[in-house]
Amino acid sequence: MKERRLPPDLRRAGVFSFCKGGDYTATTYFRPRHIDKGRSILATIKGSLDYGKNPKKTRDGFLISAYECDLATADAEFLLAKRQYYYITGREQKRDNNILLYQIRQAFKPGEITAEEANRIGYELALRFTKGRHAFIVTTHEDKHHIHSHIYFNSTTLDCTKKFEDFRHSARAVRRLSDTICLENGLSIIENPKPSRGHYGTWLGDEKPPSFQEKLRRAIDAALEQNPSDFEAFLSLMEAAGYAVKRGKHIKFTGPGQKRGTRCDTLKGNYTEQAIRERIANARFVVSGGGSSFEQNAVQVNLLIDIQAKIQMGKGPGYERWAKLFNLKQAAQTLIFLQENGMTDYARLEKKSAESTTAFNALSQKIKQAETRMKDISDLQKHIANYSRTRDIYVQYRKAGYSKKFRAEHEGEILLHQSAKKAFNTLELKKLPSIQTLKQEYAALLAEKKKLYQGYRQARETMRNLLTAKENTDRLLRFSPTVPDQEKQR
Repeated sequence: MKERRLPPDLRRAGVFSFCKGGDYTATTYFRPRHIDKGRSILATIKGSLDYGKNPKKTRDGFLISAYECDLATADAEFLLAKRQYYYITGREQKRDNNILLYQIRQAFKPGEITAEEANRIGYELALRFTKGRHAFIVTTHEDKHHIHSHIYFNSTTLDCTKKFEDFRHSARAVRRLSDTICLENGLSIIENPKPSRGHYGTWLGDEKPPSFQEKLRRAIDAALEQNPSDFEAFLSLMEAAGYAVKRGKHIKFTGPGQKRGTRCDTLKGNYTEQAIRERIANARFVVSGGGSSFEQNAVQVNLLIDIQAKIQMGKGPGYERWAKLFNLKQAAQTLIFLQENGMTDYARLEKKSAESTTAFNALSQKIKQAETRMKDISDLQKHIANYSRTRDIYVQYRKAGYSKKFRAEHEGEILLHQSAKKAFNTLELKKLPSIQTLKQEYAALLAEKKKLYQGYRQARETMRNLLTAKENTDRLLRFSPTVPDQEKQR
């Protein structure tokens, strides 16, 4: 289906909706913010940022990250940059045309991502879209059934000499970059988005009938709940549930009324063939519901609250009553987690916590190494291209006896050429690799990174739950030295 062109007002707003039959994520929204009527510049900026930083939606500010600005003074810093821009350039825009900041909203499918991961992806989206030239904050909200992030970046650059150019297809560029990052992280995207004026949250509702993939996930969950002895027994349960199973290199399920079957591995996450085998062997724990699930070990465990410390910070009796109830619930959740995972022995819990941390750190290191090499390849490709493009100019410059006049006329090309040669010397390259070889290496590293990320998210959630359970156990058993003396004496 051909994508329709947005009318000017929607193109600027950058609202995209979903395509029927497709996934409902990751949706994006791009909007420039002008000065609100009857408000000052600072009040407008503060109002926008305060909405994003709402502690009730961001877990008391835990789900907020910032780039080149302080969270507490971001509004004042944005304003200061605009004043510096006026002093440096002498340009002053009319009130109606003055864009103060830009807002990007990025929403994800329920159960597919954690709030912490969404914040990290939002930060990466902002950094890559602004190329690191604009200060920004990323606030992730988890108050709705779908996790979503609000990104606010200053329209003025960090050096206060330029403003962001809201080009014709800004919103489309944001959406494409968001899709790229989501694919790199193994998340689903909207394949053929269309413009819509509807609220972005309504795209993710439960009113639409479930897709064949969603029905298949629910059927897999139902089959696994019957505790099949092995993978073949699981396939037999799927056939009993009305699914035609095609065995072979790739397992394929065809449900009632479905013309084309669904390959198991296209479901991703907890529903690939390997993930299902792990779930049968109790090597992977999943909380499922309505066909959507997220990877974690049995139950979600949260840290106990240090009530005495909070009271000393000024919290009142109402908070104390709530915190005591919260701690009671979390103590119960911790016990359930330990029992379901066979870790009622403290030594085993301690050992598994250390092992999970080591495994997570090893995966993180591998991903960082792949990302570093990918960046080096991108830089090398750029230098090779610049070297080839400016080679003839530099030869002429050398034949001209390094003429100052010639250099002044071609300074840009000469600087690019010299920068490329310097990079080659730093890398001690005797022979330049071909662009095709570098592209192949980059593609292999990207594939490896995607594969590593599948285990990375599982390892991180496992580590988080184990460390949280251990910390709670230490506090409950009064092992932790961080417990206040007043609490120990009670």
